[in-house]
Amino acid sequence: MSSLPITFQVGQYEGPLDLLLDLIRKQQINIYDIPIAKITTQYLEYMERAAALDVELSAEFVYMAATLIHIKSKLLLPKDPELEKIAPEEDPRTELVEKLLEHERFRSAAEMLQQKRVIEEAVWSNPRIQDFLSDDDQPGLAVSLFDLVKTMQQVLERAKSRPTYEVTKEDVSVPDMIQYLGKVLKPKRGKGPMAVVELFEKQNSRRAVICLFLAILELVKRQAVLLTQRDAFGDIGIEAAEGMEDAFDPAQWNAIEEEYSA
Repeated sequence: MSSLPITFQVGQYEGPLDLLLDLIRKQQINIYDIPIAKITTQYLEYMERAAALDVELSAEFVYMAATLIHIKSKLLLPKDPELEKIAPEEDPRTELVEKLLEHERFRSAAEMLQQKRVIEEAVWSNPRIQDFLSDDDQPGLAVSLFDLVKTMQQVLERAKSRPTYEVTKEDVSVPDMIQYLGKVLKPKRGKGPMAVVELFEKQNSRRAVICLFLAILELVKRQAVLLTQRDAFGDIGIEAAEGMEDAFDPAQWNAIEEEYSA
């Protein structure tokens, strides 16, 4: 096989989708029009290099190799023009593209968390402790980023067994979810927190869950919502803070939209 036009380190990818995305992005390939023959050749060369270096690849890499070869063969088969008029065939790359886009959303969300330095800002316990006091004057436990991530992961894991939980082509965004939280939480102010897991489970796609997760983090950073946890490892509650309206001030809102549209 010919050598790759790009460089990478064998073994640096967590899965085949990471490898494919890297090949596509480094070569500035249109993800909706993937040159399967070229990408398949590069993918197989990566696997050959891994084998030569005794790097053990998971079965997922082998399965993806078979998938790419299958797609390549389907694209090479001649099409009957008359049959195409009656029942046009779907592009055999479509399912792969959808998987890559979904995977990229997850990866982008993880990178966004790092870039925004949310880990340093994700423990809320002392500046406004009075806001966390319950009726019996016992403060709620501090909620960390890891508690919130764990809740989201549990919802996504449970969702895998639901046949109706599918990735859709909806165009939901983080600003959309911030608006959603405002509509849900403002009328319930003073009536106690809502369960975060309940809000996650109302979403009908992984993209919506991720956008909701990032929206919660953004509103917490702006002190627009409060997160509480009655017991260690218990359910996380969310409610509107007194300054929630400030987050929807035109100047603030324009900044939020500009940040997430970049």
